[in-house]
Amino acid sequence: MSEDTDRQARLAEIAGIAVALEAQTGCPAPMMIAQWAVESLWGSKPVGHANYFGIKANCRDPKSCVVETEEVVGGKRVEEKLAFADYDSMADSARDYALLITQGAPYREAWTSYQQTHDLNALIAAVAAHYASDPDYAALVGLISRQTNVTRAIAAARQEKVNA
Repeated sequence: MSEDTDRQARLAEIAGIAVALEAQTGCPAPMMIAQWAVESLWGSKPVGHANYFGIKANCRDPKSCVVETEEVVGGKRVEEKLAFADYDSMADSARDYALLITQGAPYREAWTSYQQTHDLNALIAAVAAHYASDPDYAALVGLISRQTNVTRAIAAARQEKVNA
């Protein structure tokens, strides 16, 4: 299987998961897929076993792993060893991400605003302010969330859900 075919298969898989979670939680599928793409290099390199969203370890995670990661500290990129949550599957990772965005304390204000305005770019920017240290993170996630391949994958997953 070619890298492009493999990447399309991973995108189709996360799109199906994201569309289902969007229906359950309201977390926007385009944002979920975009953060998945950024954090796991389009699903090819999860943290640990199956952390596709770069979620750091916390009290609600039963498993974790320590990995070397690049963070931006004081405007400079530095390597740090940090504890990340670890999951059994991409679906488990995505579910935790959706719950974190829709119910997590750091994102409460952004989520409340999004529910009123449905401004995806504003939600992405507000989430990125807490989620990532890279100052370009919000722009990258926003760009990916609007890519044709992402919107097509979401449309196909929604159609598949209707046909099921």
